[in-house]
Amino acid sequence: MAKKKFDSMPSYDELIIPTLKALKYLGGSGTIDEINENVYRIANLPDEILKVLHGDNGLGSEIDYRLAWSRTYLKKFGLVENSSRGIWILLKADIEPDKIDYRTIVRKVKESVKQNNKPPEDFEATDQVESVVHWKEKLLDTLLQIPPDAFERLAQRILRESGFVQVEVTGKSGDGGIDGKGIVKISGFLSFHVIFQCKRYKRSVSPSEVRDFRGAMQGRADKGLLITTGTFTRDAIKEATRDGAPPIDLIDGELLCDKLKEFKLGISTELIEHIQINADWFSQL
Repeated sequence: MAKKKFDSMPSYDELIIPTLKALKYLGGSGTIDEINENVYRIANLPDEILKVLHGDNGLGSEIDYRLAWSRTYLKKFGLVENSSRGIWILLKADIEPDKIDYRTIVRKVKESVKQNNKPPEDFEATDQVESVVHWKEKLLDTLLQIPPDAFERLAQRILRESGFVQVEVTGKSGDGGIDGKGIVKISGFLSFHVIFQCKRYKRSVSPSEVRDFRGAMQGRADKGLLITTGTFTRDAIKEATRDGAPPIDLIDGELLCDKLKEFKLGISTELIEHIQINADWFSQL
């Protein structure tokens, strides 16, 4: 996956209006993935730009990182908001993006920051993206050091923690790349047989690898699950959900890190106590 920076990479402020247009197209609300995909189309971003990764180890794309800043500025300006479920909402249905000057948005938000002498919470949260990327990069580097069979057992554990039953690691040569199988039950009475494959490397999974996996699972399961420490190309993602083909769900390195954190598998988190002194209270004694 490319890591070189391109001169034509749009800045976060240049992506503000395309973000508004994407939300308008989506009917006023959407997930981050839905918004980003439509920004790619609206801004006519070439694959070379979309493949540029953010950071030294390339966890996530540079364009998505910049789009996070675009949404932050729009929120602080009062044009959008986001729910606890990760949905972004356009606050003014009659907004006309083409009549808005993104430079005005940036200037006014920055002026507000200066007046407060303290970065707004959203800016602090966006700054924390780097620290989140750091621990995920460190975790993925750790996963790349463990033996392949250990990674397969880790995938087995994640599936069990996710509610799968009868999860087995079956990886062996000549099995078409199938590493394991399991059963997921829905509402206690619907069940689906799932076959999974693990790919422990940094690079991106290609559409041909998705097709090969689908060929190996034909007639053996209802669904496929492809787990990687790397990423998936946009064409691989499209191939996984291609109409008329058996569906394959994808877990990339970032989602894998989130799941390990959620299930506390090899990860512990610490809450830091913040103590604040109320001097006014003492002055009134």
